[in-house]
Amino acid sequence: MKQDLVELLCLVLSKAFKSQADRCTLQHLAGIMKDSGFFRTVLPHYLGGMVSDFNPDRRADYPLHMENILTILSQVLSIFPASSAQAVSLILTMLKASIDKLRALGVDIQPQTEESVENIEVLIKHLQEKSRDRTLRSDKDTYALLPTADDDMQPDFRTIPIYPTPEELQLEQRPFLRANLTSRRYTNTHLYLDTHFRLLREDFVRPLREGIQQLLRIQAEKGGGDDGSQNHLKTKQFDDIRVYFDTKLVVPRCTPAGIAYLVQFDIQPLKFVRWQNSKRLIFGSLVCLSCDNFESFLFATVSDRDPKTLEQGQVQIAFTEESRSKLARIEKDQSFLMIETTAYFEAYRYVLEGLKEQEEDDLPFQRYIVECSTDVEPPAYLRRRDDYDLSSVAHPDHKPKVKPFHSLVARAWPRKEELGLDESQMRAFQLALTKELTIIQGPPGTGKTYVGLKIAQALLTNQELWRDGPDAAPMLVVCYTNHALDQFLEGIHKFLPEGLVRVGGRSNSEILKRFNLRELTHLPDFKRTLPSDLQRAYSQVFRQVCEEERAIQSQSMKLECCLKGVLREIFLQKYISVGHWDSLHQRPPTWGDFLTSGQKKASLMMDWLGLGSTVFLQRATENANGHDAAEEPLEPDDGDDLIVIAEEADLILEERFIEDGVGHRDGKKNGNMDEAVRAVGELMLAMNLETDEVQAEQSEDGFQLQRRQKRKLKNRIRTELGKSSAMTEMEEDAILDVWTLSQRDRWRLYRLWVARYRVELCTIIQQSEEDYQNAVDRLADVKRHQNLCLLKKATVIGMTTTGAAKFRRVLQIVCPRLVIVEEAAEVLEAHTITTLSKACQHLILIGDHQQLRPSATVYDLAKNFNLEMSMFERLVKMELPYVRLDYQHRMRPEIARLLTPHIYAELENHPSVLDYDSIKGLDTNLFFVEHNHLEEQIKDGKSHRNQHEAMFVVSLCRYLILQGYKPEQITILTTYTGQLYCLRNLMPANQFTGVKVHVVDKYQGEENDIVLLSLVRSNLQGKVGFLNIPNRVCVALSRAKKGLYCIGNSAMLGKVELWSNIFHTLREKDQIGNALTLCCQNHPDRRVKAAHADDFKQAPEGGCTKPCEFRLDCGHVCSRVCHPYDPEHKEYRCLKKCQKTLCDLGHRCPLVCFKECPDKCSVMVEKIIPQCQHAQAVPCHQDPQTFACREPCTKLLHCGHPCESLCGEPCSLSRCNVKVPIALKCGHSQQDSCFYKTHTQEPECRTPCEEQLKCGHACRGSCGRCFQGRFHSPCFHPCKRLLICSHICPEPCTRDCPPCRRPCENCCVHSNCTKPCGQPCAPCVEPCAWQCPHQSCSMLCHEPCDRLPCDQPCAKTLDCGHRCIGLCGDKCPSKCRVCNPDEVTEIFFGTEDEPEAYFIQLEDCEHFFEYTAMDHYMDANQQANEGEDEAIKLKECPKCTVPIRKNLRYGSHINRCLAEIEMVKVKMNGCQADIDEHRETLHKQWADNLLLVETHCQMDYTQVNYQLEQSHLTAKDLWTLENKMDFLIRVAKLKKILRDKLRELQSSTLEDNVEQFVRWLNDRGQKFTEQQVFDLQRELQRITLLIELNARCSQADMRGQSDKIRSEVQTITELLEKSGQFTEQDQERVTGAMKKLDEKFPPTGLGINDEERKMIVSALKMQPGHWYKCPNGHVYVITECGGATESRRCTDCEATIGGANHTLAGGNRVASEMDGAQHAAWSETNNLLNFDRRDF
Repeated sequence: MKQDLVELLCLVLSKAFKSQADRCTLQHLAGIMKDSGFFRTVLPHYLGGMVSDFNPDRRADYPLHMENILTILSQVLSIFPASSAQAVSLILTMLKASIDKLRALGVDIQPQTEESVENIEVLIKHLQEKSRDRTLRSDKDTYALLPTADDDMQPDFRTIPIYPTPEELQLEQRPFLRANLTSRRYTNTHLYLDTHFRLLREDFVRPLREGIQQLLRIQAEKGGGDDGSQNHLKTKQFDDIRVYFDTKLVVPRCTPAGIAYLVQFDIQPLKFVRWQNSKRLIFGSLVCLSCDNFESFLFATVSDRDPKTLEQGQVQIAFTEESRSKLARIEKDQSFLMIETTAYFEAYRYVLEGLKEQEEDDLPFQRYIVECSTDVEPPAYLRRRDDYDLSSVAHPDHKPKVKPFHSLVARAWPRKEELGLDESQMRAFQLALTKELTIIQGPPGTGKTYVGLKIAQALLTNQELWRDGPDAAPMLVVCYTNHALDQFLEGIHKFLPEGLVRVGGRSNSEILKRFNLRELTHLPDFKRTLPSDLQRAYSQVFRQVCEEERAIQSQSMKLECCLKGVLREIFLQKYISVGHWDSLHQRPPTWGDFLTSGQKKASLMMDWLGLGSTVFLQRATENANGHDAAEEPLEPDDGDDLIVIAEEADLILEERFIEDGVGHRDGKKNGNMDEAVRAVGELMLAMNLETDEVQAEQSEDGFQLQRRQKRKLKNRIRTELGKSSAMTEMEEDAILDVWTLSQRDRWRLYRLWVARYRVELCTIIQQSEEDYQNAVDRLADVKRHQNLCLLKKATVIGMTTTGAAKFRRVLQIVCPRLVIVEEAAEVLEAHTITTLSKACQHLILIGDHQQLRPSATVYDLAKNFNLEMSMFERLVKMELPYVRLDYQHRMRPEIARLLTPHIYAELENHPSVLDYDSIKGLDTNLFFVEHNHLEEQIKDGKSHRNQHEAMFVVSLCRYLILQGYKPEQITILTTYTGQLYCLRNLMPANQFTGVKVHVVDKYQGEENDIVLLSLVRSNLQGKVGFLNIPNRVCVALSRAKKGLYCIGNSAMLGKVELWSNIFHTLREKDQIGNALTLCCQNHPDRRVKAAHADDFKQAPEGGCTKPCEFRLDCGHVCSRVCHPYDPEHKEYRCLKKCQKTLCDLGHRCPLVCFKECPDKCSVMVEKIIPQCQHAQAVPCHQDPQTFACREPCTKLLHCGHPCESLCGEPCSLSRCNVKVPIALKCGHSQQDSCFYKTHTQEPECRTPCEEQLKCGHACRGSCGRCFQGRFHSPCFHPCKRLLICSHICPEPCTRDCPPCRRPCENCCVHSNCTKPCGQPCAPCVEPCAWQCPHQSCSMLCHEPCDRLPCDQPCAKTLDCGHRCIGLCGDKCPSKCRVCNPDEVTEIFFGTEDEPEAYFIQLEDCEHFFEYTAMDHYMDANQQANEGEDEAIKLKECPKCTVPIRKNLRYGSHINRCLAEIEMVKVKMNGCQADIDEHRETLHKQWADNLLLVETHCQMDYTQVNYQLEQSHLTAKDLWTLENKMDFLIRVAKLKKILRDKLRELQSSTLEDNVEQFVRWLNDRGQKFTEQQVFDLQRELQRITLLIELNARCSQADMRGQSDKIRSEVQTITELLEKSGQFTEQDQERVTGAMKKLDEKFPPTGLGINDEERKMIVSALKMQPGHWYKCPNGHVYVITECGGATESRRCTDCEATIGGANHTLAGGNRVASEMDGAQHAAWSETNNLLNFDRRDF
């Protein structure tokens, strides 16, 4: 190629790459370039020819052409790093050679050209390193190490949303990223922040994006979202996400952070998951829910997790603010696909928000962090004043010698011995106090926390240096983990007893408990110091939160109960059709119907679902006999006695949970809520799955369900409740008898009923959710201001890194001037950035980058983009000053040799580690056991386990415990969580409690005497996983103090250079091999080579297999084999049989030797029982006179039947259950248990009632159920009339059918009506959608159309390729004339088989008809003769009679019919204005009787109030309520009489009658039919007369005249208490008898009749309260004010009457029978009570 053409092409390509073209276009161009001959051949040839060109003009232009070539190279390398690196490297080598030669020839090379070459060299070097490490994996990543024109095209990172968008998740191209610079400085702060923002965001977005794309690809390959695709997805393992199917929101919950939702997902595909330890759905994890294949989605985070509820497929999530608003527009029972990413999203969110809010100018220490300057200056505060007093941190022996000094003068410092530090610690200490940015590296055991605390103490005892001014800034201590934070703050507390505040995170420290932010803000002293406006705001908002919470919880508790078990049928009655409700109660008879008194009958719903005790026991028996092959798995028994290991999920939760103190509920309130839910559950549930024992009722034969059967029953219910399939309403309508359904269909129907109930509850709750969330947000804001008041006054604030990110805004206000970061090498750099505020003047980083590093979610970003490099490590690499501590104080030298020089170049041993004792029972203190047993992969997740290693390590641990080591001295470490629980299952608690078992990553900073290390990895592929990472190996090998024992596949690990070096060191002293040598302490010559767990059986008790032979104090010989523990046998218990004699008969003690012998001999001997002369086995010491004989009783009961008790029991305890004829009070007789003959309570009469009811049907109840005819069972004869809405009336035997309560089926293309069917529908006012190319309608959707139907054939082609057989503008029929000839041409109207016939398909039922015939059918009623009546109803499908509701062609007819139907609905429901007026009238009537009814019928009062407030009340509903109110008012009056007029003994009997009447009144079947109203009126009349009679008898008793009226009272009583209904004839007879009674005993008790009484009261014209009576009942009057002022004698009996000082004489009282007054008239206060308050 010609030279000028090459130069032109390079110029064009350079301009193209610098242009603003789309990234995809540039990627395509770079892809062509990298594999082209031009790139790989022409360009190198062109560069090589530059040096041989002698034309000076052409040479002068070469630098410009080189710039173009460098632009091309940088772009190609950035876009395709893996596949282009080699070619670019070759071209760059030639280009550098050309530059050198051109410069030698005098050509001027620009500095920017050399800088570009250097940049590309750096990137190539980086890529080559990754390639060697095998971490350079693909060309998909967009590198941006090079400054290119593309940088300028990128949007400002502050404009990028934190949450991914739907469009972003669909893109195959990954976003633009820059790698974290680790070998050179950043050019500016904006680039630094941009780099970390993009990398951190991509770290949580990429798994979500790639996981969703993988899922959508699989769906597309398997045929979309059909069942087959779903089933395939359920078995698919995804790399980056976890998928949960059929996810539904089930219960909203009020949490301190706002509204959360309990969601239910399909648990079947996840049966293998061990939720206690699984990392699935951990607190804070991000989940994404979609119902439309991720065209849109909702984001939420897991806000609470409980392994027990997770096992049932339930977890609590909280939606983001944006998603909450979207959620309100989604259907209540919508099913979602839920995706979970593994990232802890909350930490990402806080940090990403902090990076976006970080202003470039406000970032402290830019000079070091961004520019990487190695010249670190003193802190700004120290430049003003630098005199330190270190006497507080000095060694106790040198305290007096240490005087204040100038810290910036090196020679003025005290000696290291005076401060108690070694040389490296002294250097670190001095650096930390004199440099504004300090880095301290602390290898294992070197005391970095000790040095950190020394530094903190020096700073805090010299606070005046850095804490000046009125707003004294506190010190901030930040740690990666809660455990490290607790350790550091406890150390500070030793020298700073007050002024600490620990923020966030869960602390296990009792010392720090009182310094927790939440605890401090609850102190009364703190609350008193708060500004008054904050106190008022908190009280007001808190009150509102509580109110909204109560409103939500009242409904959510009911929702929650739907999940906890089987609901009682009474709570679902509203959602069950009346026909099915009646059918449910007409169950086939079972033995349970004949249970004797006192036994609990099974729940009707439980019996129907096949869960009653008898039904279930019968099925369980069949299953045991082989009829149920696929038995459901049982839930595990509780209380398995294995050691407790901190579940990884719990450990992660402890680090993630940030308690910010904004919550408004404490544990007590939560407990109250749980108690309330339990109480509601007890009321609503026939079976509660969460109770410890299943409260299954007793079976009919008296047996209780056994524990296993109960567990199986619970599992069966839990499985059915977890299913999402429910019966359709069409299927429901077809059911006549619910008892004939299969078990599967019964559960489907039950789930339909529950779903209706849930939808109604959710609708009620939704109104309060937004108000609650707003109130919670305001409360949190107020609480944050309160926290700020506290934090500003603190001396030291402690936080985890996650807490610091969450509280970043608070920290910006508090402005900590001094920050100490412990474990700084484990923290992502972005986290450290957000910890720093503008005011920070001193930053101290303490950690060790050669131990654990920060963890990134995406491995590729960690390795190829350096995301896993902390700020600590990056600054060390950039050669900023740092100190490494040199002396380790932990490991014995043999163990320390494994780290030096393989990991640390040098590490000195402190003298304290040289004198450790050797490990007992083993011949070495350090050993690596080699093996080649293969690992297994855990099904859930990417973890591994090795059963051989687990068994070996557990056996070794047991062996060491048997040597006398305490379990607390031993730690078992493993590198994988899968191995952790393999170990746990081998470690019973009674042997291993106290042994620590951890994964390596969770044990950094810890130590123990003995460590057993299981490395797990052993496979044929040679994959060592993260065992090739030196950092993790360093932690694993540096935890043991005295003994370290490892087990692993050395042949495979030896391929890793680090492990190869370690094995070489071990072989030098024979500390590696196939078997570990066990040495017996008692017999040193006995040794065992242990290569497998079974080898430890040769030392069963920790010694050897020789017998012990130690003689015990009891004379027996120790029966154990050789054991090194308990050598003196002080704890040994002899288990041989005791030889002592207990009694004169020579019986020996039956106990073992170590137990104390019993005082009495309990050997069983045969003795004669004196009372019955039976021979019985009786304890030796017991007198047979006192023994209860166990033979069956041979006596006869008083009734003549044999006694069923035992001989030694009294016969009186036995109830005779022999069936005999029983004559009942009602006059019937029946076979029943004999004991009823002498029992006060008689059995319920089962004789059929069969009396003709008012409706004309025979009563189906029994004599007992109808209360001997007083209150008949409701008539269940089906109505079956056709309602105006075209549904069949589901009510039983009704004269006037009530409005239909089914969901309304009216719908259009725009929306569905959501009201009950019987309520008038709101007309749709959207424009009519009936349009076609030929015509269009201009009317509203609900109006008859103003266009004619279009008869033109449809021009569309079906999926089969044939032409549509429908008409233009109508929905295309689903059948084809060619493909489905038989179905299409089936004759119905007669025109179907014509060749040019066109068809209409009805959308409601899918049947289709020839259109001309169907048009005629639809118009038939319109052509009816004048004057003929026409039924108002929807036209029905000619084939299946389904009403035609939705069809565009016949929309005009449908709309006309619906308009007529709506008019009928309005008439049936009543005019709304009349209904509202009637409702208001009833409200007033109820209010007028408020005092009376509320006092005597409180529950009924509340219920009626609630019903009056209901929406959608019809005129019939109000009529029913009015009847109920009328009866309740009359009942309340009777109760008042009972309380005021009758004695307690009389009133208790009568109250039973009244309460029975109230139960009838509140019966669920109470519809106030003609029969029911008649029965209620007759019964109320009977009770009224009975109370009146008892009141008269009470008066007669008081006056001693009972005998005078005894015969009349007896006659009336017999009439009122006779069996059967109280007839009108009975009432006439009672009325006549009462009149006779009045003649003998006037009702007033005055000796005059009522007319005479009225005349006397009227004549005297006194106000109420002037009439009184003497102690014997004789009446007199006091005039004037009505108060007694003098005494007299009664003219009838000489008793004292009147009184003095307005006080009546003893025995005198107000004569209420004269004028009704209850109080004397003289007191105005009392006198008011004599009048009805409504008269005022």
